[in-house]
Amino acid sequence: MTVEPPAPIRLLLCDDHAVVRAGLRALLSSGEGIEVVGEAGSGEEALAMAARLGPDVVLMDLQLGDGMDGVTATRQLLAAPGGEKAPRVLVLTMFDTDADITRAIEAGATGYLLKAERPEELFAAIRDAASGRTALSAPVADRVLARMRSPRPDLSEREREILGQLAQGLANREIARALFLSEATVKSRLRRIYDKLGVDTRTAAVATAKEQRLLP
Repeated sequence: MTVEPPAPIRLLLCDDHAVVRAGLRALLSSGEGIEVVGEAGSGEEALAMAARLGPDVVLMDLQLGDGMDGVTATRQLLAAPGGEKAPRVLVLTMFDTDADITRAIEAGATGYLLKAERPEELFAAIRDAASGRTALSAPVADRVLARMRSPRPDLSEREREILGQLAQGLANREIARALFLSEATVKSRLRRIYDKLGVDTRTAAVATAKEQRLLP
């Protein structure tokens, strides 16, 4: 009895750079068992093309120009009518910050790869994603594990409020006025916040708070 070969994985590319899409199409079309069914240059275009083409996997960049970003597009792809028929989303990006990784995974991405990956790693990740298995670049997996092993700083509710004001660019006097505190109290609390976050400047405190999702 003749055994039919498995159907190829239907792949939709989403990247706002035409040259990158062309390179990916050329590379992936050479891989056995993968069929590139379309190219989208924006999140909005990816949603429309996914609804029309029914890909198994969407290879999604995070930064997509002025429109919808890759995280929002991922969330909407997976929330679209169809339930289990929604495509798997595999992020392919240059960005590996904790905030980007967390947002993508929380949006439902099956995997997260960096554009520096070797071609064979990309092929393997696409096949894993199509099968519903998680695919992470080694550096991304390391960051995820490090974050799990190092719990977020334990900030009080008042310290979170001060951080929120700090993120809006307010000076100590303005924070004190907004939160009905003395300026001396704000300065004291900020020193405590800096110690907990392991930073020594306002800018670093806000950046770390955003990365670790500590802002109210």
